[in-house]
Amino acid sequence: MTESVTKVSHFPVVIVGAGMVGAALACALQDENIDCLVLEAAQLNTNASWPADDVDPRVSALSLASQNLLNHIGAWSRIESMGRLQPYQNMYVWDGCGTGHIEFKASEQHLPNLGHILENKTITAALHQELKQRGIEVWSEVVLQDMSPKTDQTRQLYLADGRVISADLVVGADGANSKVRQLSGLPTREWDYPHHALVTRVALAQGHANTAWQRFTENGILAFLPLQSPANSSAASHCSIVWSLPALPAQAMQALSEADFCAALSKAFEGRLGQVLATDKRHVIPLRQRHAKQYIQPGLVLVGDAAHTIHPLAGQGVNLGFLDVAALVQTLASAKASNYDLGDMTLLTQHQQRRRTDNLRMMALMESFARLFGNQHPLLSLLRNQAMHTMQSLAPIKQHLAQEALGVGKHLPPLAQDVSRI
Repeated sequence: MTESVTKVSHFPVVIVGAGMVGAALACALQDENIDCLVLEAAQLNTNASWPADDVDPRVSALSLASQNLLNHIGAWSRIESMGRLQPYQNMYVWDGCGTGHIEFKASEQHLPNLGHILENKTITAALHQELKQRGIEVWSEVVLQDMSPKTDQTRQLYLADGRVISADLVVGADGANSKVRQLSGLPTREWDYPHHALVTRVALAQGHANTAWQRFTENGILAFLPLQSPANSSAASHCSIVWSLPALPAQAMQALSEADFCAALSKAFEGRLGQVLATDKRHVIPLRQRHAKQYIQPGLVLVGDAAHTIHPLAGQGVNLGFLDVAALVQTLASAKASNYDLGDMTLLTQHQQRRRTDNLRMMALMESFARLFGNQHPLLSLLRNQAMHTMQSLAPIKQHLAQEALGVGKHLPPLAQDVSRI
């Protein structure tokens, strides 16, 4: 009697997760002639259009660096063609418990805009279309069950359907609750914030002026992010809101009638954009900070939310993930050119050092802001308002902060740079 032998399929790189970060990485690796397989637990979304009232409550504020990456791999033109892209030229932040404010303008940076706000599913759909157009191998609706350590230059991945894959490098791009991270045993440092995020789309009586608005309230942070309004809408404008509130008040706001919620939201935003006229379904999401103590092991690397999740204060989460992609592609392209093993720890350590430094700096900055504006002690409030006044008046400091958030500069990996501006 002959025992059956499981056939093992080999790929230089296996990317677990076809979300925004994983799909972008697959496209960028193909441009460097590095073959990969993408594993995805769900179905791919390749819809080019969907009804205007079918709105994803999750949105991203894409930086210029993220736009550059998406443009390099061909996904940006697909996003533009969907008609759900909203640029913004200004950002206005103020302390509702004082008089401090700070304003950023694209014109001050000699740029056409500061970034774009769009629904996450728009980005994902464009990237999944690009995966399909390129013919990149994707196994969807599969479940990763187990994974071996690296032996004989490869790792093996065991799927729930019985298939086995070997890879020179496994990339965990499978989100905050990463199965790859769990199977690898890479530890994290994490904690819950005392606030939850209430998110939805609202219709407004006044135009949003292509501006991202953010008010620090006595209970948390309230952001109005401009969205592209449906063509048949009677409202002056639409915004996505992210309202950081303690858990119980967040749930209470979610439970209000639409009319009562719109009134409460208009008051909390000081009527800055007129009355809130209507709202979509409201969602309450717990906020959690998470950072892997190590991003790498032999033959394995974590990217995006699998490696780090961040407070949504400045919308930097996916932008950090796209910078992970740009940096990793640069590392792997160099390795391939020098005939190095793609899972070599020396190379991966260099990648980790670059990205951990940048990610931790941004996470520390956002954590500082969250704690500073989450404390309403009178003395802290006074210092906070004075700091905002000072920052607004000192152009070099404001310029540095803007460039950090925008993602501009020659220090960025090539895929994150706009070659026309170098």
